[in-house]
Amino acid sequence: MTTPRSTAVSRTAPARALPVPNLSVATAALWLSLTVLLAGLAYYFLGYDQGVVSVFGSDTHVHEFVHDARHFLGFPCH
Repeated sequence: MTTPRSTAVSRTAPARALPVPNLSVATAALWLSLTVLLAGLAYYFLGYDQGVVSVFGSDTHVHEFVHDARHFLGFPCH
């Protein structure tokens, strides 16, 4: 005697493909340049904006705003 096989077919939604962004060399260079510029500005304001090299002269508002982050990242400031 043979046993009947299950003929149930699993019906699932077809997988959707994710759109791939068009990254040309020029677009990648632009993103890289903007990222480096932003990282450089963050590094300057967190690490070096004080005293003689300060963009704002003797104003210490930026220094005080990022003071705790400077110590957390290991930058000495006083």
